Amino acid sequence: MPVHWFERLFRHRGVMWLLFIVNFLGTIYGYIWYGNQLEFTADNYPSWLLPFVPDSPTASLFFTLALLLLLYPPKGIKGTLVRELIEALAVVTSVKYGIWAVSIIFAGGYQGDTVSWRDWMLVVSHTGMAVEALIYARFFSFRRMLPMALFWAFANDMVDYSQGVFPWLPDVLEDNVNEVQYFTIGLTFLSTAAAWLSGGRSRRAERLDRQPIRQR
Repeated sequence: MPVHWFERLFRHRGVMWLLFIVNFLGTIYGYIWYGNQLEFTADNYPSWLLPFVPDSPTASLFFTLALLLLLYPPKGIKGTLVRELIEALAVVTSVKYGIWAVSIIFAGGYQGDTVSWRDWMLVVSHTGMAVEALIYARFFSFRRMLPMALFWAFANDMVDYSQGVFPWLPDVLEDNVNEVQYFTIGLTFLSTAAAWLSGGRSRRAERLDRQPIRQR
């Protein structure tokens, strides 16, 4: 598949709007999915920990905003910096938690947990999170904000596992929290490296960015 055709496909406004809607709805569903844990956290932990609970929906939210800012690029240095920060957070966290969720589901299944149709739905959706983030990383300009994204992701890990607000695990993995913690921290650095390698606009993408994207 020619590279320019691939780039024009995923930069087509119709495709981006479709992905925006899918990610927006998925983000809402994700926060609903975390409803019980958010309620439990609110009742048993300090309120400042609440933003650290729903990891995957927040990653999806970052990517949804990144798509919107790709559709309507902000002007000015402040707008550009905000856009780059959201793009960096979108790629790093989407890759990280996309891989994390799939790995945890399969790890639970390997240890005897039942993998239901909902789990398979999560496998498909979270795989899509990671793939779309890597695809759109080539159209984003975020490398100078990667240290900030790395800091956020690492801080989130520290809060999750030091305060006990990490995503609820399958019962069969309750005795593997330390291993899950190390795996999660490793994914933080792996996803940041993947963002660095995949990110940065190509010259062709820069030219496309200056051209109006036709809607067919």
